[in-house]
Amino acid sequence: MSSIRRAAPMVFTPSGRHTATVIFVHGLGDSGHGWADAVQQWQGRNKLNEVKFILPHAPAIPITMNAGFQMPGWFDIKSIDALSHAAGTAPDEDEAGIELSRAYIYSLVQAEVAAGISSDRIVLGGFSQGGAMSIFAGLTAPFKLGGIVGLSSWLLLNRTFKDRVPAEGLNRDTPIFMGHGDRDPLVLYPLAQASEKKLTELGYKVTFKTYP
Repeated sequence: MSSIRRAAPMVFTPSGRHTATVIFVHGLGDSGHGWADAVQQWQGRNKLNEVKFILPHAPAIPITMNAGFQMPGWFDIKSIDALSHAAGTAPDEDEAGIELSRAYIYSLVQAEVAAGISSDRIVLGGFSQGGAMSIFAGLTAPFKLGGIVGLSSWLLLNRTFKDRVPAEGLNRDTPIFMGHGDRDPLVLYPLAQASEKKLTELGYKVTFKTYP
């Protein structure tokens, strides 16, 4: 997977002075294009006219739950059952794929910092698989973020997560928003609840919203 090619992300420049950036990571089988309309609506709000939006594209990789056929994904998912563990401790998570995507997300953040945007003015968010990547990458990051958003998502590598967080805990106080539908047929609601509970027990500031 280390030799995979990545398409350049979609970039939506702000209409005003650039003071902040949102990196939003799509879900399994989607692409950054799937969130373009939403970003255009967000940018239409005056309060966000200084925000740059970056929508990365996942590479096409073999997905086990898709009979091994390739589709856009940030890491492999073995089966729907692997997402049904309420404790979020599935033993067969694609650790290598997760870490590879985390490194790519970090490169996007670092590029923004190099362009003059402080990392604490960058929000990392995503949907489903992309939201799971955003939570994991954000909380294990070696830099301070402005916020973390996970929609219909969960906590990756739950069993070893605590040991992966930098000792200095740079994002211990970073606001985290998790939103989840209580009838989600793929990323089951109890998994999101268990993930929020785990993060709260570890001392993170999580706002959790349930949607019917």
